[in-house]
Amino acid sequence: MSKDRIILGIDPGTTVMGYGLIHQKGNKIELLTLGVVKLNKLSNHALKLQKIFKRTISIIDEYHPDEMAIEAQFFGKNVQSMLKLGRAQGVAIAAALSRDIPYTEYEPKKIKKAVTGNGNASKEQVAAMLKSIIGLKEIPEFLDATDGLATAVCHFYQRKPGIEQKSYGSWKAFIGDNPNRVK
Repeated sequence: MSKDRIILGIDPGTTVMGYGLIHQKGNKIELLTLGVVKLNKLSNHALKLQKIFKRTISIIDEYHPDEMAIEAQFFGKNVQSMLKLGRAQGVAIAAALSRDIPYTEYEPKKIKKAVTGNGNASKEQVAAMLKSIIGLKEIPEFLDATDGLATAVCHFYQRKPGIEQKSYGSWKAFIGDNPNRVK
């Protein structure tokens, strides 16, 4: 495991794509940046995919991440929405691969569990926990940004040996078992 690396986390979307970058230094992580790419003003799906690709490339060229973590598709009832989301995910992956950056996919429940200890946590709970874990000063307007950041943090935890995947019945129990993940 590399002791010094930059991880790009992406929450793909066709309306809003969230991203977050962290810098791992040994066993510590620090926030580099987080944000969103707004796609709602583009009516053409091809233009949205193009913007996702170009913006992902520009983030990669600016921050030079060593690895990318991306939220995987989850099963939904609307097949058309799933296809569009899969394309958005694929375009972000293609951007990483075009710069020789390896990627790992994580299911939404795995990301939530890694960050909060609860695979069914809400977006708000994930954002609140990130404030503690990484010292996020304020929760952004679009929680897609914290979802992207959570994906990067999940990747950091997955690559650390000895991280146990355990379920918790409450925040108190999780924090009691993980005092080093709370600032």
